[in-house]
Amino acid sequence: MSLKELAFEQRGKVILLIMMAVLSGAVIVAQGYLIVSIVDQVFLQEATFTDIAPFLYTLLAILFARAAFHFLSGRTGVKMAAKVKGDLRKSLLQRYSRNPLQASLRGQSGQKVSVLMDTVDEIDSYFSSYMPQLIQATIIPIILLIVISTQHIATAIIILITAPFIPIYMIVIGFKTKDKSEEQLDKMAAFSGTFLDTLQGITTLKLFGRARQQKEAIKKSSLEFREATMQVLKIAFNNSLALEFISMLSMGLIAMELAIRLIIYQNIDFFTAFFMLVLAPEFYTKLKDLGSAFHTGRGSMGAAKKLEKELSEEETKVDWGETNLEKNTPPSIELKAASFSYGSSKFTLKNININMQPYEQIAIVGKTGAGKSTLLLMLAGLVPLSEGQMLINGRERSTIREQAWFDQLSYISQHPYLFSGIMAENIAIGRTEKATRSEIEQAAEKAGLLPLIATLEHGLDTPIGEAGRGISGGEKQRIALARAFLKNPSVILFDEPTTGLDLETEQILQAAMMELAKTATVITVAHRLHTIKNADKILFLEQGELLATGTHDELIASVPAYREMVSIQQGRDE
Repeated sequence: MSLKELAFEQRGKVILLIMMAVLSGAVIVAQGYLIVSIVDQVFLQEATFTDIAPFLYTLLAILFARAAFHFLSGRTGVKMAAKVKGDLRKSLLQRYSRNPLQASLRGQSGQKVSVLMDTVDEIDSYFSSYMPQLIQATIIPIILLIVISTQHIATAIIILITAPFIPIYMIVIGFKTKDKSEEQLDKMAAFSGTFLDTLQGITTLKLFGRARQQKEAIKKSSLEFREATMQVLKIAFNNSLALEFISMLSMGLIAMELAIRLIIYQNIDFFTAFFMLVLAPEFYTKLKDLGSAFHTGRGSMGAAKKLEKELSEEETKVDWGETNLEKNTPPSIELKAASFSYGSSKFTLKNININMQPYEQIAIVGKTGAGKSTLLLMLAGLVPLSEGQMLINGRERSTIREQAWFDQLSYISQHPYLFSGIMAENIAIGRTEKATRSEIEQAAEKAGLLPLIATLEHGLDTPIGEAGRGISGGEKQRIALARAFLKNPSVILFDEPTTGLDLETEQILQAAMMELAKTATVITVAHRLHTIKNADKILFLEQGELLATGTHDELIASVPAYREMVSIQQGRDE
C-alpha cells in the first residue's frame, strides 16, 4: 500500500488539513492587508494611534489565528503519522509472529529491529511534514495568486513564469533523494544486523581470536552507513541552497518591476506596490517550505518502498481451522507425502509418510543434517507443509484450531529458552491458565529440580537472567520438563534434550521423560542407543528422505545404513 493510500485512509484528517490551509491562506492575505494599511496610514496619511488601534488589534488577532492554524495543521500531521506508524509496526509484528521460525530464516534479528524502529520512523516526516506542507503549498499559493492578479497583473505574470522552476527542481532532486535514502536505510539495517550479531557472539569471537576482524567489519559497516547519511545530507543542503536562490531571484524581479513602476513611471500607488511586496514572499515561502518537505518526503518514500517489500515478501504459513481436539487424549498423527523446504537451493524434507498411534514411543534418527529437527518442527505445526497432508485423528490439520493443538503439545528443544524473571515464573509458562504455587512445586519435583532448588537461597523465587544466564544446560532442560509436567500434554516432542549433559543429569532427565511418556505420545530426536532400542517405532532419515520405518531389530536386519549408524554409536558408547 502506497503512502498516499495510507494518508487517504484518514480522510477526516486530510479534510481538516485542507480547511486549515484555506483558513491560513485567508489570514495571510488579511495579515498583509492590515500591515500595509497600518504603514500607509501612519507614514502617508499621518494617522494617529487612535485611528489605527482597531487595525492593530485585528492584526494581533490575525497573528494568533495564523499561529493556531499552523499548530493545528502540524498536530493533525503528527497524529496521522502516529496512526500510520502504529499500523505499520502492528502489521510487521503480526507478520513476524505469525511464523517466527520462517521470519528468523530471513535476515538478521538486528535488521528486523531496524526495520521495525528506524525504517518505520522514516515514514513520520511524510505525514507530519510533507503532507501538511503539500496541501498548504497547493492551496495557499493559489489563494495568494488570485489576490495578487486582482491587484497587479504584472506581478502575477512574473510569479507564473518563475514559480514553476521550484517544483521542477524538486522533482529532479527528489528522485536522487529517494534512491540515496533507500541506500541509507539498507546500510543502517546491515549495520544493525552486524552489530547485534557481534554482541550475541562476542564470547565466541574472543575465544577464537576473531574479535579484531569483527571490529573491522563493524567499522566498515559503520563507515558505509555514515557515507550514505552524508550523501543524503549533501542533497538536502544543495536543495535548500537552490530553493533560496530561485526564491530570492524571483522576489528580486518582482521588487525591481514594482520599483520601476512606482518611482519612474508612477503608474502604481504605494499601497498596491507594498501589498505585492508583502504577499510575494509569502507565496515563495510556501513553495520553499514544500521544497524542504519534499526532500524529506522522498526519503519517506524510500522507507515506504522498503516496508512494502518487507510486507509483500511471499509468506508461507501453517493453516489452522476451528475444530477442537479431545483434551489429554493422545491423538493419532499421520503424514502423507509431506514435504517442507526452507527455500530454493536450501534443505528440503520430502515425501514423508508416517502413521503414529496414541501412546507410541517414536524415535527419529539419522546423520547430522538428515532433517530430524525439521521433521519435529513439521509435526509440531511450526512450519507449513509445501506438499502433502498432516492428519490429526484422521482430520486435516487445516481444520483444527491452532490453540487446540498447542494445548495438547509440549516441545522441548536442545536449548529451551528461559526468560528474565524468577524460576517459578519460568515454570508457570507451561500452562495457559494460572498455576498455583503447589502445582509449580509438584512439577518441579517430577522434573528432578528439588535438589537444585534446595541449594538456592531463594528457592523457586531465584532470579534467572535473560536467556537463562546463570543456569546450566541441564538445569534449563529440567525447567523445560517441569513446564511439560505442569501442562500435562498428550503429545511430547523432544529434540535431543540430553545432548552434552553429564551422565547423572541425563539419568534424571531420562527418568522424567519416562514419567511423561506414561500419559502421552512421545516423539524424540534420538542419538543415544538405549533411547533408540526402547522405541516402539524408529524413523530413519537420510538426506531429507524417510529411508525406513520399523523397530530396532527390523531396521538392523534390513537397512545397512542404519546398521552402520548403530555400530558407530556402539563404538562411541564404549
